[in-house]
Amino acid sequence: MKLVNFEYENQIKLGLKTESGIIDIEQTLQNIGPSYVPRTTQEIITNGIEFLQMIESEMKAHTNQMVYVNENEIIFHPCVDHPGKIICVGLNYRKHAVESKMPIPKEPILFNKYNNSLAGHEEKIAISNYATELDYEAELGIVMGKHTKDVSEKNALDHVFGYFVANDLSARDLQFKSSQWLLGKSMDGYLPIGPYLVTKDDIDNPNNLKITCELNGEVRQDSNTSDMIFNCEEIISYTSKYISLEPGDIIITGTPEGVIMGDPEEKREWIKPNDEVTVSIEGLGKLTNRFVAEKS
Repeated sequence: MKLVNFEYENQIKLGLKTESGIIDIEQTLQNIGPSYVPRTTQEIITNGIEFLQMIESEMKAHTNQMVYVNENEIIFHPCVDHPGKIICVGLNYRKHAVESKMPIPKEPILFNKYNNSLAGHEEKIAISNYATELDYEAELGIVMGKHTKDVSEKNALDHVFGYFVANDLSARDLQFKSSQWLLGKSMDGYLPIGPYLVTKDDIDNPNNLKITCELNGEVRQDSNTSDMIFNCEEIISYTSKYISLEPGDIIITGTPEGVIMGDPEEKREWIKPNDEVTVSIEGLGKLTNRFVAEKS
């Protein structure tokens, strides 16, 4: 199942993408008449996949009451509303570590972003006036579905709600201004996610998904999540030893080789206004954003 946060006719809505279109969950359920109508992805995540399956079954039983919206007429919002935590993993693909001329990590390198960095599919991203070296990073995102503390690798995926496409935008000049990466990672709009939040039952193996990134139609990253140094289970288990994870928390799992920073210095052409970046992950969809100059 694919959940969508979107804006339609000046209202923020929760949708379910189907082959027939996007179902307006709130309007459809109001037509059917259940006592409880979820309005955010966080409500769905907290109640679990079984709750979403129950909603889907209820709507399928009343197909004549379904309300659809045209995907071409909506404004996409980030596919997760307001995660309590945004945890990212650095240098988690072998070939990316090599192109970055950095050693292969012995443990996951964790850092964080904040909700101000979230953006949606097709949202225009402003290139900060204070950053000149903006880079893309195609990444697989994980959404936690349960309270998770010190979970084993064997049981880690049982605590996942779903997955999504992410672009961990990075201002390289600010990222390496100090020993801490935060400044170059957490600027406004520098984490587009979506278009959909795909429930884990739709993904057989998150550790074997094709992942690509295109800059203005040119393929720049072309890899597979199987190249991750630490797979999804290892990342979740490791993180949960030190940080309790809650429903709705998200983990961004690292990027493969092919980033601009990996090019020779004399050939680096950083993202500029009017550039378009599309990140695609097998089974999860395509996330596209165009870039504009920040207003002074």
